[in-house]
Amino acid sequence: MGRVAGEPPEDEVLWGEPVGAGQLAAAEEGYQAAGPAERLLWERLSVFEGAFDRRAAEEVCGYGALAGAVGPVLDRLASLALLPVDDLFDGEDGGPRFWMPHAVRAVGARRLTARGDRWAVVLRHRGWCVRVARRAAEWWQRGRQLDARDLALRELPDLAAGMDPTTAPLSPSDETGTALEIAVSLWFLWVACGRLVEGRTRLRHILSLHQGPPPARALWLAAFLELEMGRPEAADPLLAQAWAGAVRDGDDHCLGLLAHLRGAVALYQGRPRAAAAEFREALRQIGDVPDFGPTREACWASLALCFSRTDPEAAQEALDRLELEGAGRRTWAGRDLYADAWAHHARAELLAWDGERARAAEHARRALREHLRLGSAVGAACAAELLAQMRLLDGRADRAAHLLGAVDLLRTSVFDTSYRPGKYCTVARARSEEALRELLDDPKLREAYEEGARIGLFALSRER
Repeated sequence: MGRVAGEPPEDEVLWGEPVGAGQLAAAEEGYQAAGPAERLLWERLSVFEGAFDRRAAEEVCGYGALAGAVGPVLDRLASLALLPVDDLFDGEDGGPRFWMPHAVRAVGARRLTARGDRWAVVLRHRGWCVRVARRAAEWWQRGRQLDARDLALRELPDLAAGMDPTTAPLSPSDETGTALEIAVSLWFLWVACGRLVEGRTRLRHILSLHQGPPPARALWLAAFLELEMGRPEAADPLLAQAWAGAVRDGDDHCLGLLAHLRGAVALYQGRPRAAAAEFREALRQIGDVPDFGPTREACWASLALCFSRTDPEAAQEALDRLELEGAGRRTWAGRDLYADAWAHHARAELLAWDGERARAAEHARRALREHLRLGSAVGAACAAELLAQMRLLDGRADRAAHLLGAVDLLRTSVFDTSYRPGKYCTVARARSEEALRELLDDPKLREAYEEGARIGLFALSRER
């Protein structure tokens, strides 16, 4: 039967999900049964987009009448309005985490707005988002890179709200500072962990609302994302603006970041000598213990890539320096997995140069696995194409065809049709395609190529 005119709809769409009238009525009944403190906490918790723990609840909601009282009130509210969530990542120490169902959240949000406190809580929530993003960035620099990625991904629903200046009480232009700080702190998630499109979209949205000169580090990130998306020509003007901003602000560390990025652009364009000069300048500028952006190990790995096909001694020297500085760093921090992945790539090139094909293939496979573990589509595709070249040299054309089929599927699923990988990466692919061109006329190899797309790089990376 159809709905009678004038009757309320049976379902409402709240935060993208249908919520029944019965659910809303049950949530309202639960709210009425709660005590004053539980109601107030219920309302304030409604600003969370995702799950939260006691610490987050205290930081966002623990003021005024709830100052110092969030813990016991949360314990009483949990059975009334919250669902327990088991989303701790490996090795994380933490207490219980909770999620507020949409119907429950809707009741709290409406009451919070009626009370007139919504914008105050939203601003506290945005401040909490900034602190979470900073913590993730610090973990990345200190070698807790998988933890940093997992923290950022878990809290991304809330961080995304913090990166949208249009959802805050002030004018969007007044809120872009907070949004930019969150987006820039999460640079590693966008660049190294495979969320390029999302990072570029969010940053462009924030910058479009920003009034006045954008921060130099925001422009650095914007340029970096353009490069990783295969648009070095779009990165160049942003680099120039970022350099002017860093000079204006006296941000010497940002000047080092820009030198590293200019090196990455030169390497992408097939200018290894120019790239090497920029990476050396980056090492000079970023200091011994950079607190943000690519690490010294990442710079040394990039230097090794510059020389891996033309000057094996210089490449090996860069890898030795990476290990030396990394060993010192690991007295207080973990490994830089992102730098390690590219270092494996450079080692594979050097070993292939020396004719040690089996060891070269193993390092290429390790590079592929590390990039996949972090989530980098750019790195994984480059490593897989190098591994395909090694498989061809060993006479295993079917394995090479598997890898190339999987790479092509990965690229088409992540990037649009305008994407072109850097010249450094295309060399290995060109070698493989030249060798396979005639072989792919063989129906069995064509089938292997198509089968590789079905199998995927994760499974292929486990094959020795």
